[in-house]
Amino acid sequence: MQHNWQHKISHHAQLGGIETAVLDNGPGRGNRVAWVNTGAGLRFKVVIDRAMDIAEAFHDRHSLAWLSCTGHAPPAPAPAGGLSWLHTFGGGLLTTCGLTHIGGPESDESGERGLHGAISNTAAELVSVIQPNPAAGQPDMQLTGIVRETRALGVNLEMKRTISARLGVPVIRIHDEIVNRGNTPAPHMLMYHMNFGWPLADEGSQLLWEGDWQPRDEASKAIFREGGSFKTCPPAMAEHAGTGEAVAYIDIKAGSDGWCAAGLHNPRLQLAAVVRFKKSQLPWFVNWQHWAPGEYVTGLEPCTNPPVGQAAARKEGALIMLQPGESRHYELELEVIEGNESIKKIFHDA
Repeated sequence: MQHNWQHKISHHAQLGGIETAVLDNGPGRGNRVAWVNTGAGLRFKVVIDRAMDIAEAFHDRHSLAWLSCTGHAPPAPAPAGGLSWLHTFGGGLLTTCGLTHIGGPESDESGERGLHGAISNTAAELVSVIQPNPAAGQPDMQLTGIVRETRALGVNLEMKRTISARLGVPVIRIHDEIVNRGNTPAPHMLMYHMNFGWPLADEGSQLLWEGDWQPRDEASKAIFREGGSFKTCPPAMAEHAGTGEAVAYIDIKAGSDGWCAAGLHNPRLQLAAVVRFKKSQLPWFVNWQHWAPGEYVTGLEPCTNPPVGQAAARKEGALIMLQPGESRHYELELEVIEGNESIKKIFHDA
């Protein structure tokens, strides 16, 4: 970080930092939010009252994230079954799914579970806001909060989330610690539902990931087929109106350092967003494609399991059970990269 500005500013916000606020209009009225400005073109909004998920995200003049028509509504923390999750699914750069179930609605002897679990409809307890201090040579900033999926006489999981950034660097870092605070073993499933929209996602944009893959279902084979062009974003598709979509489950490749990378590259804008995560923590990856007119989005989704639901994961012997006091840690980062040549250095087929 260069310091030729050191004696030319009076407040860190002139370079970047974190600004907290409360929304006062529309369906999201009352939500606590935090705008994070890296000072490197990347700025994004953390919705504190929605599990510290990330809504809008921009790099310079370009939007990165897809936002659904619902906006980021206030949390609805009461347990809900069926597809009610969709009523408050605002999209955004990140929607957290879990902590005990990812996948469609289901019911069995262990209880009833709605689409993708309850955590994204839960407000965080904000623990700390740390601003950058450029005068002292401290460019880092971070938000930390605690989100709980809990009920009396039942599951009691706690997620401690820290979102950090650095002045002058277009990178978001997320560290989550999941702890079983209850007195009985608790099922655990987690998915980072990262949603990219126009103009980053556009006709001709390239999806960047490598690994063995399989379509989720027969409908997904229309796009995810051998020899198909499923890594190139198509024009809007009338057949994706309503609930039309295609999904692939991917055993993503990791580098020699154990980190995986997936991204979306718009060569016309010479802009890419790259998501990195550890294979040992999040061994699976999902690519969601929903190219509906007026609802054009693709999801890059690292996860502990394919989103097949708690019941199927239990039957397959793949369901994580956290013992009382046991914890799991997850690390992700999202970097914005400019310039097609710089992107090609990371993804040779970009």
